[in-house]
Amino acid sequence: MIAVILAVFGLCLGSFVNAIVWRMHEQEKLKAKSSKLKARKGDSRLLTKDFRLSAQDLSILKGRSMCDHCGHQLSSLDLVPLLSWLALRGRCRYCKKAVSWQHPAVELAMAAVFVGSYYFWPLAVAGAGQWVLFITWLVTSVGLMALLLYDLQFMLLPSRIIYPTLAVAATGRLTYLLWYDPARGQGFVQWAFSLGVSSGVFLLLFYVSRGRWIGFGDVRLGLITGTILATPAKSFVMIFLASLMGTLFVLPAIATGKTKMTSRIPYGPFLITASFIVILFGQSFINWYQNHLL
Repeated sequence: MIAVILAVFGLCLGSFVNAIVWRMHEQEKLKAKSSKLKARKGDSRLLTKDFRLSAQDLSILKGRSMCDHCGHQLSSLDLVPLLSWLALRGRCRYCKKAVSWQHPAVELAMAAVFVGSYYFWPLAVAGAGQWVLFITWLVTSVGLMALLLYDLQFMLLPSRIIYPTLAVAATGRLTYLLWYDPARGQGFVQWAFSLGVSSGVFLLLFYVSRGRWIGFGDVRLGLITGTILATPAKSFVMIFLASLMGTLFVLPAIATGKTKMTSRIPYGPFLITASFIVILFGQSFINWYQNHLL
């Protein structure tokens, strides 16, 4: 029953991730146009795509759900995660244009993260302390999924997603350390070293290369991953795994000519995917490494 509830929550929050990424990008486009064009007196609405949107339309808290193509306000029947997309055969009910497969894919991915986290959580979810860490992880994973999607599409890690996600992760970590961790002193030290690995390494690379090798968004992302992973060993495994995945992705693309050595490639999705893996399986890998290779 818990897995079913988590799956439903995951689908709903996956739909929220799709909405927030689209709205934030459209907001940025609207701001860019506002800086170049002067709206007519008394009209603050500017043309985006083939319909008109205002800042209120795109508000994350107040804006109503709408079709990405025609801007038609969606009804409740159009907003059932996954099922609406399947029922409408991946098309808008109103303009009949195709709705991207990204929508159900992200919803399913978020549901998989929620359910997988429940089944593969490294410690038994028993007691208030473990529930604090588990719930903190689930909420943080929503922000991380939004960052992954945004970086994958637009090669940017927005501060408006990074800082709220960091606030959730840090609040959960502090709550656990202050009230539930018997070795809180050691926990704070481990957390500090974890941040040094996950964010400090990227900060050093950023300043040495003057931003040519890595973006500052990855430095800030490291604050989130370092807080969630909370130990330097896990943060190191996360960076290693992200680098390995990045290499395995880039080398075939270079070999086939789809990517050049000088091409920009978003690194955030690899870091976030690696964090998802390490939060659930990282300690098992570390234990295996210590027992068999040291």
